[in-house]
Amino acid sequence: MNRFTVTVDPAACCAMGRCAATEPGLFDQDPDTGTVILLEPTPPPALHASARLCAELCPCGAITVSED
Repeated sequence: MNRFTVTVDPAACCAMGRCAATEPGLFDQDPDTGTVILLEPTPPPALHASARLCAELCPCGAITVSED
């Protein structure tokens, strides 16, 4: 079975909020800085497609999806 992992780099985040708007079950935004907060680093299979989409939509490359 493949392990699906999401990681974020808050230092790279430009606080656009696309991830939190697209998948609020995985991502939130810091109320002070607007930077990404990862809610679930190993999401269930039902959220894998949206996690990949959020990584693609991130204009700053702050979201990484790994499958190993």
